[in-house]
Amino acid sequence: MATAQRSVPATLACYFMILKIAFRNTFRQKRRTILTALAMAVGFTLLSLTIGLSDGAYGGIIEMFTRNRTGHIQVHREGYLDKPSLYETIDGYTTVGEKIQRTEGVEAWTPRVYAAGLGSVGEKSTGVQIIGTDVAREIQTTRFDNKVVEGSVLAETPSHQAVIGTGLAKILSAKVGSEIVIFSQAADGSLANDVYKIIGIAESGDDPTDRTVCYLHIEDAQELFVLEGRAHEIAVIVSNINHVDKVTNAIEASLNDSSLDVAPWQVVAKSFYRAMRADQQGDAISRWVIMLIVAIGVLNTVLMSVLERTREYGVLKAVGTTPFQIFRLVICEVVIIALGSICIGALLGVLANYLLSIYGITYPEEISYGGMKFKTLYAEVNVRSLITPAITVMLSAAVVSLFPAIKAARILPARAMRTH
Repeated sequence: MATAQRSVPATLACYFMILKIAFRNTFRQKRRTILTALAMAVGFTLLSLTIGLSDGAYGGIIEMFTRNRTGHIQVHREGYLDKPSLYETIDGYTTVGEKIQRTEGVEAWTPRVYAAGLGSVGEKSTGVQIIGTDVAREIQTTRFDNKVVEGSVLAETPSHQAVIGTGLAKILSAKVGSEIVIFSQAADGSLANDVYKIIGIAESGDDPTDRTVCYLHIEDAQELFVLEGRAHEIAVIVSNINHVDKVTNAIEASLNDSSLDVAPWQVVAKSFYRAMRADQQGDAISRWVIMLIVAIGVLNTVLMSVLERTREYGVLKAVGTTPFQIFRLVICEVVIIALGSICIGALLGVLANYLLSIYGITYPEEISYGGMKFKTLYAEVNVRSLITPAITVMLSAAVVSLFPAIKAARILPARAMRTH
């Protein structure tokens, strides 16, 4: 028992001695240490910047897509998403919406009516998608007023007004003040047709949508299609997009209606979500390349350090230092350099991501993704852009230092003493 008690202080003293020697060796060869630390710090910064730009880009895409179009969550009649139909409606949508609004985490909701028809302005006609909106709620939920690039937004009361997409306006040679005649079929089988005054031209950022869309006040649309008190969709915006799944489950529990389907945006826009996930996985390749560059740089520097200090390690073994102690010494030196590099890289990474989150990177020309147009790419400062590079640098440094450490531990004292 006494021997065991005495061995604990001795073991701790041994560890502290190795750590002390490791610190001394680290700062003894300043040039080598700086080169190794620089490789790690630059790798950390590049990886942090890559993650920050990637998360910022996809975060902006998701925000724009959900805010401008789908919402974060949608409620439909069961089966509507698989096969949209004029007849698959939510009855008493106002009551449903009030229950949704009371759910914790919900910021806003808006009902919509969808239908297809034929739109005519003068002698020109084309197919149109009619969207009936509750103007006040749509502005609050998806910033509908920001889409109107010419003219004005729909009145908050039904006034037989219409706002059409920019592409549709070109196809029909329509302008603000023109009248559009809509022909379709109502839910009761009758012919739906009426005249609406175009008071605004809207641009959603999605060209296919802008070539067909015609917005009406929801009550005008309900009157046209004989859908009084009914809607096809309720779009929901949550206060924190990271809590979409949690809020979706809460809404389902609150409604407790098997005839209604509550779906997050990932389900509503499956093709968009899958394409984005595939694109994100492609970004992982660039991260692996950066990790490989860092690992090779560390391996080269540490291995050269071991070869240069062959005689030193031989002397240590000659005076009784065990191979395992030399192994730990090399690992400690690399870990010390890695920790310092992570601190420097974290400062540089946060600074770079912060500046790019404010000023961004402006493209020479607009780029399109998922039907949306972007001019500037912004970064995002988050925990992931620090944690992932830190783990990557530390693990890669520890792993690549194993081979030089093993090589140092296996040095033969007699042969090492003859090395110059």
